[in-house]
Amino acid sequence: MKFCVDKQYLLDTFKEMVSVHSPTEYHQKFDSVLKKYAENLGYCVTSDNKNTVYISIDGQDNSKSVMLSAHADTVGLLVRAIMPNGTLRVKAVGGLNFATVDGESVVIYTRDGREYTGLIICEKHSTHVFSDASKTCRNADTMMVIIDEKVDSAEDVRALGIEVGDYVCIEPRCQITQSGFIKSRFIDNKGAIASVFAAIKYLKGNNLKPKYNTVFSFPYCEEIGIGGRYVPEGISEYVGVDIGLIGPEQNGSEYAVSICAGDIVGPYSYDLTSRIINYAKKAGCDYRVDTYRVYSSDANSAARGGNNVSRALFGMAVYGSHGMERTHVDSLLNTSALILAYVLDI
Repeated sequence: MKFCVDKQYLLDTFKEMVSVHSPTEYHQKFDSVLKKYAENLGYCVTSDNKNTVYISIDGQDNSKSVMLSAHADTVGLLVRAIMPNGTLRVKAVGGLNFATVDGESVVIYTRDGREYTGLIICEKHSTHVFSDASKTCRNADTMMVIIDEKVDSAEDVRALGIEVGDYVCIEPRCQITQSGFIKSRFIDNKGAIASVFAAIKYLKGNNLKPKYNTVFSFPYCEEIGIGGRYVPEGISEYVGVDIGLIGPEQNGSEYAVSICAGDIVGPYSYDLTSRIINYAKKAGCDYRVDTYRVYSSDANSAARGGNNVSRALFGMAVYGSHGMERTHVDSLLNTSALILAYVLDI
């Protein structure tokens, strides 16, 4: 069975979602976006004490409950020091690759709600000034944030309300080409969330109910490895919707949905993963089965948290994870189609 997912809705949803900053634990801005999209489709959202957002859809058979989880958090930065010259030192939130952020625009969010723009740049920022500028390693000890305000001291910075522990968010710089390529930061994991909502829209528009009671969850702690540790009571299957990988000895494709058989933690549930592969076949998805060496997901985190769930993982494959990423809209469409095949149990 082929699913004709609304491509324009998927792309428009992605563009809006990726523009709203949501580094790990910073849920305040993105919560309203999830709520808006859910309500536009006729659903209410709930949340737990970890700020995970849920959408629950009754199934044809509510004797069983399954969960699809697309984490809402991204990598980002925290202010770790305010320097005497008015610059900021930062620490990574999640597995950010500092080599990819040199020269990027950022937004600084203060605890009292103020926002300031800035630039993250290497301390040896110019080949005209530093003879070893091109050789300097980009890491937390060599990168700094310069604020787009007239500041020359730590006192000037603190007068703006900026303090240690404030979030520094990198602008996504989203581009979608005529040929369907998506270039942006944070396709991991706003691409998965857009795929989820495109699937929910398909269900709603075609008056379809999932086979079983289905809960869509959007945790904010995946990038630090604890997003799936808590699973609500009654869930028997936990399916993560998250990025696939592209690279040497990886099997992923920018045009396909990647189904993960195992990651750094270990294999995913054999029976459930086999069912996912069969769903992909029956739905006519372009898919690849892959394994990941330096990667894990909320699905395996759920098992490590002691939850009694079968678990699986699939999603769009990207170049350049945790930096500037690239995929193709076909990969997101295949991801949406596989979500539908799973929840409808075709």
